Amino acid sequence: MIKRICLSLLSASFAAASALPQEALKYQLPHDEIVKIVDAPVTPLVSISPDKTKILIIERPPIITISELSEEELRIAGLRINPATSGPSRQTYNKGFRIMNIDGTEIRGVKGLPLDPRLGSPEWSPDGSKFVFTNALTTGIELWVCDVESLEARKIADNVNMVFRNPISWLSDNKRIVYLITDPEKGNKSGRGQVPEGPVIQESLGEKGQTATFQDLLKDPVDEAIFEYFAKSQLMVWDGTTSSKTGKPGMITSVSPSPDGRYLLVSIINRPFSYIVPWYNFPTTTQIWDTKGNIVKTLLEEPLVENEPRGYDMVLPGPRYYTWRSDKPATVSWVEALDKGDYKNEMKYHDQVYLLEDPFDGSPQKFIATEMRFSGITWGKNDYAIISEGLSKTRMRVISSFNPADPQNTKKKLHEFNSDDRYNNPGRFITDPNIYGREVLKFTDKGRSLLLSGNGASPEGDRPFIDKYDIPAGITTRLWKSEAPYYENIITILDISKNLVLTSRQSVSEVPNYYIRNIKTGKLAQVTKFENPYPQLAGIHKELVKYKRNDSLDLSFTLYLPAGYDKSGDGPLPTLLWAYPREYNDPSAAGQVSGSPYTFTRISPASALVYVTQGYAILMDAAFPIVGADGKEPNDTFVEQLVADAEAAINKAVEMGVTDPERVAVSGHSYGAFMTANLLAHSRLFAAGIAESGAYNRTLTPFGFQNERRSYWEAPEIYNTMSPFMNADKVKDPILLIHGLADNNSGTFPIQSERLYAALKGHGAVVRLVMLPNESHGYAARETILHKHWEVLNWMNKYVKNKK
Repeated sequence: MIKRICLSLLSASFAAASALPQEALKYQLPHDEIVKIVDAPVTPLVSISPDKTKILIIERPPIITISELSEEELRIAGLRINPATSGPSRQTYNKGFRIMNIDGTEIRGVKGLPLDPRLGSPEWSPDGSKFVFTNALTTGIELWVCDVESLEARKIADNVNMVFRNPISWLSDNKRIVYLITDPEKGNKSGRGQVPEGPVIQESLGEKGQTATFQDLLKDPVDEAIFEYFAKSQLMVWDGTTSSKTGKPGMITSVSPSPDGRYLLVSIINRPFSYIVPWYNFPTTTQIWDTKGNIVKTLLEEPLVENEPRGYDMVLPGPRYYTWRSDKPATVSWVEALDKGDYKNEMKYHDQVYLLEDPFDGSPQKFIATEMRFSGITWGKNDYAIISEGLSKTRMRVISSFNPADPQNTKKKLHEFNSDDRYNNPGRFITDPNIYGREVLKFTDKGRSLLLSGNGASPEGDRPFIDKYDIPAGITTRLWKSEAPYYENIITILDISKNLVLTSRQSVSEVPNYYIRNIKTGKLAQVTKFENPYPQLAGIHKELVKYKRNDSLDLSFTLYLPAGYDKSGDGPLPTLLWAYPREYNDPSAAGQVSGSPYTFTRISPASALVYVTQGYAILMDAAFPIVGADGKEPNDTFVEQLVADAEAAINKAVEMGVTDPERVAVSGHSYGAFMTANLLAHSRLFAAGIAESGAYNRTLTPFGFQNERRSYWEAPEIYNTMSPFMNADKVKDPILLIHGLADNNSGTFPIQSERLYAALKGHGAVVRLVMLPNESHGYAARETILHKHWEVLNWMNKYVKNKK
């Protein structure tokens, strides 16, 4: 029998709070079982050294508090900056490092770390002899380096500028590091006066400019000055002893060293700025510098982009994707559209790859062309590489091999598949660091074969694998795959000649840990011994459930049942269905099983899975495909398919005897919240709904949303039908709306929930709106998450479990 929980006090306080149209409610705590899950120890992360001899264990602190989340934040040009540190706000940090041999022996702690550290992610030197990391103070960000042999850490720089995230890179000599600091000569920050000096004006002179909806944009000249103040930085080079300036200060967004460490690929933002697009669409100069800061070559002067091409497989004309060729000392590559950026222009080849070699004073070399849109190249050696291309409209992908030394660059097609077709995904080619520390194809059998790994999706769930591809014969052979009742995935190849790999292995009851596996003999040696952070969840039932929609489309969900539940004794349960709709062009791909029934039940703090401890059945990650067929777009029948998906899931759970059809709630986050509101507007399948951080009025995202490429003016009936706001008068069941007041996700502005609440209230619906201070699209603070669980649990207890 499942444990009966007394909720009278919680319900009474919720009922009292709910009786008022608005209230100043302090953060509340849910049941103690949920508090313990949210406060559970955080499992460490690991990082494998490039030479595969060491494992760095990264210790993580508990979930952050609302006080930490409420530190000063500057929201500007699409960035969120902590002005006190010149780094990203809302950052999660690490609290310590330990290191062990790859076999798990000799676990040692790093010495000399600062007190109360807030450590960034470590970056290994190419040979694995050192790693570098940041430490965030309240007044700035420091740069530290640790020697792996001595495990002595020491600070090497102050005032690191991380406005554009990670500005730190090792050079291939394993000694030098390039990094950015705040501009020493930037002067004083501009302030905003009390009295405005004039209006803020935007103007369009007849040219079309269809942009997505962005948040945190520049608003006026004061914002412009503040953005430039924080964006401007000075490039530095640390030589193992001291640091020196290199080049002139500028709004440097990225620095990428060449494989041989002699050059730097640098991107710099220029004026004029824009008030309708984020920083990454501002004018940008891309240059090659030497390590002394001299400009060797200006590759591109890209203008302000306020009119990005809209539509499937549309790109900007001109160069894009500048990067270094990883198997050569200093060769830069990029791609250009041959169709002027419009894939509808009929031609054999649509994208052209170019190369430019050191010393960069010649003409670019036309290298290889693609029939579809270029996706990337995995370099191997002088005569072998892999190129991928694909289309977003058809979702087809093609993987081919080619000979980089062949002037004709004839491609050999290896794989062609639909990216939605998980069952037939061949996996990815495995790479290894080369002499420059750059990832290149891993060859085996004296260069005759390549290795692949993938998720191994199947009707039974994911079964990760390793394959060997014989290049001359063109034959793929399976070397190993994960077997039930475990989920085991490949972390890295240790020594394929000895059949040794490092894996992460878990089961429903066993927490993920790292193992060295012999893929030929099956011998397994445990490396890490991470403990179960949720011993209180022992006995919870987990099951992959498969069923069909009314049009015979295959669907699935993962069923979670409370510990001790007995169907014959406890009967059908109140149930929560959690889902996120996804669009497909191929019905056969839409019905494929995702995930594995053999993974450990890891519950993130904000997860809806916590409610299984309170007597609810959970239909987790229920498949909600929206399929386009017979020339129609998926969203042409969005509502009908959404209701059919929900109906099928409920019917299956009822058929199994675990769900009471009169006591089912539906919930989701973001597009899942959009789904929730739509289901309550267009069906009476649910007793209640909980919608987290959604967008409900699609006219406020008029130039497309999710995978919808048509504008509102091209498909007004689709936008209106799909908008819960337009159908607020049809919502007859209680709905709880939750939204972060600082949501920065494109499209899900907080006003979306505020306006839906007003519309529902105006039509007499039962609705509660909870706005979470300082929270963004995903909820982060302990107080917020616990209060969210209090709200959701009380809502479900009142309108679902104890439905009258």
